[in-house]
Amino acid sequence: MYALLMAGGRGTRLASVTKDEIPKPMAELCGMPVIERAILSLKKNGVDDIFISVGHLGEKITDYVADGKKWGVRVQYIVEKEPLGSGGALYYLKDKVKENFVVCSGDTVFDIDVSRMLFYHRRKKAAVTLFTHPNSHPYDSDIIVTDRYGRVKKIDLKNKARDYYYDNNVNAGFFIVSPAALSYFESPVKVNMEHDFVASLIAGGERVYAYKSPEYIKDAGTPERFARVGRDITEGLVERRNLKNRQRAVFLDRDGTINVYKGFIRRAEDIELVDGAAEAIKLINESGFLAIVVSNQPVIARGEATRAQVDEQFRKIQTLLGEKGAYLDGIYYCPHHPHSGFAGEVKRLKKVCDCRKPATGMLKAACKDFNLDMSECWIIGDSEADVMTGKNAGIPQVLLSGGLSDKCTAIPTAKAENILSAVKYVLRR
Repeated sequence: MYALLMAGGRGTRLASVTKDEIPKPMAELCGMPVIERAILSLKKNGVDDIFISVGHLGEKITDYVADGKKWGVRVQYIVEKEPLGSGGALYYLKDKVKENFVVCSGDTVFDIDVSRMLFYHRRKKAAVTLFTHPNSHPYDSDIIVTDRYGRVKKIDLKNKARDYYYDNNVNAGFFIVSPAALSYFESPVKVNMEHDFVASLIAGGERVYAYKSPEYIKDAGTPERFARVGRDITEGLVERRNLKNRQRAVFLDRDGTINVYKGFIRRAEDIELVDGAAEAIKLINESGFLAIVVSNQPVIARGEATRAQVDEQFRKIQTLLGEKGAYLDGIYYCPHHPHSGFAGEVKRLKKVCDCRKPATGMLKAACKDFNLDMSECWIIGDSEADVMTGKNAGIPQVLLSGGLSDKCTAIPTAKAENILSAVKYVLRR
């Protein structure tokens, strides 16, 4: 498989590290230049033909990387006589690459199961697939807006005021591109990969999809980020998050656990975070566990709220969490309800299913999507259904007080006052 590593920028934000003596991708991180880490990660994940675009101080890269044979890859170079931005170098691949290929930055540290992303790209028949993820600061990031199937509808730029709730879904700067999409490029001019190239494809009705994953990818382009990425490498987080490896998760109920219990919630206006919920989820984010919501939402089957209204509720939760530096890695909800007799009910959703808690269908779906090791997972909730779901899945449970604890006394489970104390309990284990 081919990849384009973009390494032609000046790297002014990292000048305190590079001293303008080396290009940013050559900055040494934990004993190795960042670009070497990128090459080794691509090689490990199935990429063995790499184009590198070089510009300012590019000879430092070409001298060090050479032909790439020392790492078992083949390297060719695109020399940018004038800066081409984050996407302009793609012009030079028009007649050279005839298959789907990766595009990423040479100053980014990542470890991504490319084969899994490529499978998604092919299944969606995408022109371009963006690797996206939630982050701790979505309020000042470009948000990738998709439909429920992952197709990108628009890119909401970070410098625009937002007066609506949004999914925490941020472009990470890692792409799979179909060779047919390169017809966009007519000459070697400066192009922003996301705002020009990808945005043009979306506007033209092309199939652009978001591949959302918790795998590690971070820009090491500022001194602060450079230091943080170094710590993550040292702690083994970068490699551990690759979805080839089994992951750990804390499953969280929604109503009464993350947001204040108000009976059946039908409107986003009624969503209010529980005190300490954002702090608790932020602790999960920093722990190496994934934070995954599993929630029964029978209001859909009962005809009391539409799927779109429930999605809006979850967007509000993500927006409120993001404002406090926390995020959810996955959201699963069951729209079914087994009992009939409600005015306006949706007949096709009135059934016994395998996803409504205490059944374990949502957990199984998350297990497949995130390659979870269920023996390393927990569930936190405020009801007997949450406890029984954990029991049925064979994972430990923490029951929040204020739930149905009096009905669960026969079930061996830990108890906690609220989500924050529950998460602290889990992370001490």
